[in-house]
Amino acid sequence: MDLTELVTLPGGTFRMGSDRHYPEERPAHEREVEGFAIERHPVTVRQFAEFVAATGYVTVAERELDPGDFPGADPADLVPGALVFTPTDGPVDLGDWRRWWRWEPGACWRRPHGPGSDALDTPDHPVVQVAYADAAAYADWAGRRLPSEAEWEYAARGGLDGAEYAWGDERTPDGAVLANTWLGAFPYRNEGWGGTSPVGSYPANGYGLVDLIGNVWEWTSDLFAPRHFPPGSRAPEPGGRAGLLAPTTSPRVARATKGGSHLCAPEYCRRYRPAARSPQSDDSATSHLGFRCAR
Repeated sequence: MDLTELVTLPGGTFRMGSDRHYPEERPAHEREVEGFAIERHPVTVRQFAEFVAATGYVTVAERELDPGDFPGADPADLVPGALVFTPTDGPVDLGDWRRWWRWEPGACWRRPHGPGSDALDTPDHPVVQVAYADAAAYADWAGRRLPSEAEWEYAARGGLDGAEYAWGDERTPDGAVLANTWLGAFPYRNEGWGGTSPVGSYPANGYGLVDLIGNVWEWTSDLFAPRHFPPGSRAPEPGGRAGLLAPTTSPRVARATKGGSHLCAPEYCRRYRPAARSPQSDDSATSHLGFRCAR
């Protein structure tokens, strides 16, 4: 198996969350994690392809759809596929995400942008279009697991406890771009990569880990709640609201995803920070969502 190198991190206490940004990041609080190991970079297309070749695994986006999950839908429209980002022709209402996302029949990890695209052309980029079950299946095959949200954030901070970003308190210190996020006017002009980038294209954090900020959102194993509930506090039933990009209208379990992606732009999404978090329904597969494993 061509597995990502594991980086062993000592356990410790850190300040999780933030009181300065989105409501779901609050309250900032002390959180303790035990020692663990986490992969240096997100799982790549090449690595996921090896998993599929070895097991014959079929991802959620490639499976036939259950009409019961889509009440009122035309059965002819219920074909396997996934959500794909599509730049607009110019400025649009940033309150309507449907302006730049489309359901693309045939989109999956092999064809992340639909028929005609080929993930194997970019083998060293993070794999995308993976639902939670797909990420968990890969982790099990690799003898690993998905990280908890606390583990993920601890790793992303790289030892800079309480800093705004994984590298300090300035987004672009001395003008340096340190992560693959949106550069330009969202969602129609991107002066950066315009999509995913090869893993390790930007400097590692203090723990030697790369791409924890930007490039792709990453699954964690934790269910999402609309705010943090520090250890010892009373938390409601977890799950949170359904992911905004969930293709179905029926209720779904939502997981916490972390790190932001190449689509995060200052005027729309400032979630390219360790404290940031977002819910995604377990069955979501999108062109900016990937994962890494822990042990």
